[in-house]
Amino acid sequence: MAKIFCIANQKGGVGKTTTTVNLAAGLAKVGQRVLMIDLDPQGNATMGSGIDKRQLETTVYDVLLESASVAEARVRSEACGYDILGANRELAGAEVEMVALDRREKRLRTALAAVGAEYDYILIDCPPSLSLLTLNGLCAAHGVIVPMQCEYFALEGLTDLVNTIKQVHANLNKNLQIIGLLRVMFDPRITLQQQVSEQLKAHFGDKVFDTVIPRNVRLAEAPSYGLPGVVFDPPAKGSLAFVAFAQELVDKMPPASALVPESASPPVPAPMDAPPVAVQLPDSL
Repeated sequence: MAKIFCIANQKGGVGKTTTTVNLAAGLAKVGQRVLMIDLDPQGNATMGSGIDKRQLETTVYDVLLESASVAEARVRSEACGYDILGANRELAGAEVEMVALDRREKRLRTALAAVGAEYDYILIDCPPSLSLLTLNGLCAAHGVIVPMQCEYFALEGLTDLVNTIKQVHANLNKNLQIIGLLRVMFDPRITLQQQVSEQLKAHFGDKVFDTVIPRNVRLAEAPSYGLPGVVFDPPAKGSLAFVAFAQELVDKMPPASALVPESASPPVPAPMDAPPVAVQLPDSL
């Protein structure tokens, strides 16, 4: 059974789509069967996986409205090595159309149940807002991977995201948990980023992934070629980091059947005595 993860952060511009497509390509490179789902009407993850969103006959929009199955709507990106349930601008209308429908928050979960055995990992690229689309992703997932920059505003947004996930866990999806924080666009030359990174490690412990994704020009260039950086330039530092992250995820994750809600919030070390950034972080993830 597939492990289903949302890549989510309510703050925009933190690299959610870059993380999703490169993690999908990295997992494919280490031998995993992957389905990548684009839940953003902009369709950037679709285009960044080598699929022209304008040419898609069926998309995740049709799956959510139950006019097509995942098996009928998915396409294969041979260059990237994974399957894609793509999106285009039609998806923007799905939220309005779904408001009056039954099971509106759980339609993606129902659809994925039919193909769960065909994949090792299903990755969902969520929009930055807490919308009905994002709720469908969170309701379908076992956990959330949070890409975040080591900067002040990213820390502020983390508290809001944790509260959102706790609400979804309490009301809609008892299996939902935070898998971990991924530090992205990291520049070790910037003292503040080093300080924030250390604060995250001290506060959240093993909920922070060991792998750090560096700021890398080749990762930024790759979408213009319609490819993840992992495929566009495999030897680039950013590409190697994402493959390392994919391997770390595979090594750390238990079987999908073991991804059940925790009975209590995991203990975390106390925050640093003199944190470099004055932000009230959540007690736990």
